[in-house]
Amino acid sequence: MFQFPNINPIAIDFGFIKISWYALSYVAGILSSWYFILKIIKIKNIQISNKIISELISNCIIGIILGGRLGYIIFYNPEYYFYNLIEIIKIWNGGMSFHGGFIGVVLAVIYSSKTSKIPVIMFSDIISIVAPIGLFFGRIANFVNGELFGRVTDHDFGIIFPNGGNLPRHPSQLYEAVFEGLILFLIMILLMKKSYFFERKGFLTASFIFFYGIFRFFIEYFREPDGHIGLIYFNFSMGQILSLPMIVTGLYFMIIFYNKKIVH
Repeated sequence: MFQFPNINPIAIDFGFIKISWYALSYVAGILSSWYFILKIIKIKNIQISNKIISELISNCIIGIILGGRLGYIIFYNPEYYFYNLIEIIKIWNGGMSFHGGFIGVVLAVIYSSKTSKIPVIMFSDIISIVAPIGLFFGRIANFVNGELFGRVTDHDFGIIFPNGGNLPRHPSQLYEAVFEGLILFLIMILLMKKSYFFERKGFLTASFIFFYGIFRFFIEYFREPDGHIGLIYFNFSMGQILSLPMIVTGLYFMIIFYNKKIVH
């Protein structure tokens, strides 16, 4: 087993202002995604201006922050925030939900589509390709912060986290970084490169939803459930319950879009 490395969660400290690794992970994820989106529309010769892409990214940032925060409050700790309303705005203390952020991005994409007159499905396919990049950086930040660690394990690669007691635990944040980040990104890139899949608008979006749901559902078996929630129905965690609709919905629309005729 390993002892958790002594990593300062504050990456840069100017005294009057402190920048955390968590904040830098958001910046890295957004900038990297932006860069790859511009590369994708150039490679695939998609007629969308850089200005429209900039507005899309800006709207998605708002969707991620508001959706992620509200999702965490509603899905994971509504009672606490009901009695501590001021804590809602203290995002720097942690507490973001992927599923809430996902809903926020969906709304941002719909809004961007309305204002730019670009089809929603075109935006969502592009966003789906690069979304794993942000997930990768976010999970690495979770590891650096020593949060969202895994369940107790007797395997040699178990890590003793500062806030996880004296027993070694699965570094589930790294599992998620690999599967929800690197591997999912590779899958999306491979699908994008195949014209058969790329030209079936919506297939990439459905694929991202399905594969993320699958990866998240199974990795939850290694991740420590939230202490104030624990395991719920059928011994599933909240993360698994929220991922099940993604798996079913994603698979359903993958089949629908796969069999859809291409109209040129």
